[in-house]
Amino acid sequence: MIQIPEPLLEAIRRHGRESYRDEACGVLFGNQAGSEHGVKEVQHVQPLANSRDGERHRRFLITPKDYQRAEAEATARGLTLLGFYHSHPDHPAFPSGYDLDHGFPFFSYVIVSVQKGEPTEVRSFVMKEDRSAFDTEELRTA
Repeated sequence: MIQIPEPLLEAIRRHGRESYRDEACGVLFGNQAGSEHGVKEVQHVQPLANSRDGERHRRFLITPKDYQRAEAEATARGLTLLGFYHSHPDHPAFPSGYDLDHGFPFFSYVIVSVQKGEPTEVRSFVMKEDRSAFDTEELRTA
């Protein structure tokens, strides 16, 4: 399960709205409480630039350098890189084949659907360890 405070969830929605027609993307920072399958508690979100050349309305790219910066930011804040968020302009909040091909197991992937410029549904997913598919992850607001 992932828990995101409402103001941070609103920041994700706003980023999707502001980036509409292109996909927005960003990082989820926080802590994982309790056991091996504990609750992921998001404490900070950070928008990233969509570095993809072309097809930005259907794809996003987080560069290796952006990833390194995100890891460093997490360390500086005393937090963990829990995963990423991105928007799906005029598409549902479900992972695409591209998302499956480019994701990593163990991270949370929060997807916001932005329909005609307005954020609608928000869902979270975690990739199976064998990378065959995503499982839905319960998303709670705080």
